[in-house]
Amino acid sequence: MATLLESLRSHTTVVADTGDFESMRLYRPTDATTNPSLILKAVQQEQYRHLLERCVRAQPDAPTANLVDQLLVSFGREILSIVPGRVSTEVDARLSFNTSATIERARRLIGLYETEGFGRDRVLIKIASTWEGIQAARVLEAEGIRCNLTLLFSLVQAAACANAGVQLISPFVGRIYDWHKKQQGTNWNEEANAGANDPGVLSVSRIYAYYKAFGVATEIMGASFRNTGQILALAGCDLLTISPDLLAQLASVEGEVTARLTPASAAQSLTEAMPADEESFRFMLNEDAMASDKLAEGIRAFVADSRKLDSMIDALRGR
Repeated sequence: MATLLESLRSHTTVVADTGDFESMRLYRPTDATTNPSLILKAVQQEQYRHLLERCVRAQPDAPTANLVDQLLVSFGREILSIVPGRVSTEVDARLSFNTSATIERARRLIGLYETEGFGRDRVLIKIASTWEGIQAARVLEAEGIRCNLTLLFSLVQAAACANAGVQLISPFVGRIYDWHKKQQGTNWNEEANAGANDPGVLSVSRIYAYYKAFGVATEIMGASFRNTGQILALAGCDLLTISPDLLAQLASVEGEVTARLTPASAAQSLTEAMPADEESFRFMLNEDAMASDKLAEGIRAFVADSRKLDSMIDALRGR
């Protein structure tokens, strides 16, 4: 009998959520995603530190931001030699509220990849799902630069991404689960909020139904999982990006996975189109305490790790 991981592949594209090359070789994902936290974790390991040191040696006097971009692309280049599909590389989260700077940084990352011999079809530029980030993605998509809008926690963000013609979105399952569990405290019932009833799973399911109802071509990639139950409850989603630990758990158990999200089931959901203007976006996002809290928190966390990465580079240069 097939393992749960093998069976899941028949319904959903499996993506590795890691900067660890060996995990990718082991679990054979189609695509891979990275973020500042994953890259920071990787370069602190002996087997990957050479990538950081090589970037600094090659351009010792370059601005720190340029060296970070080169490091991200160095990881991306190695990843693309392993996976057959795409790699997601993230724009500095400090630019999350600056549309023009996000566009400039994304163009630079794509230029670095093209210099390394990789076409735009193999790279997704990750951008936080702020209003400014989504508008940057609108411009980039028109230029043929495909984007992955991350830190997405609500239908209003997903609808704005669809309106902008974004290639892919990454709704975060586990962080939504975390927020609701913390809010309910001792009243939290794990069993009652598991599987299809998990608040993070419900959020992605609503986005999936909305996209199918309105014929949205944007891909949905569930992300940030806390357990395999969340993953299996979203079987049938376009893509799922999964950490090495959870990939290992799925690969260690035999069983058949049933698709939970299907176009047919989504067609039964009746929904109204979300407004596409900036004022409505900002108001509706603000009204959603969970989404606004987790978006802000996520940006702060990525910024903190980006600063740590900057410090590592500066330390290597003796600054």
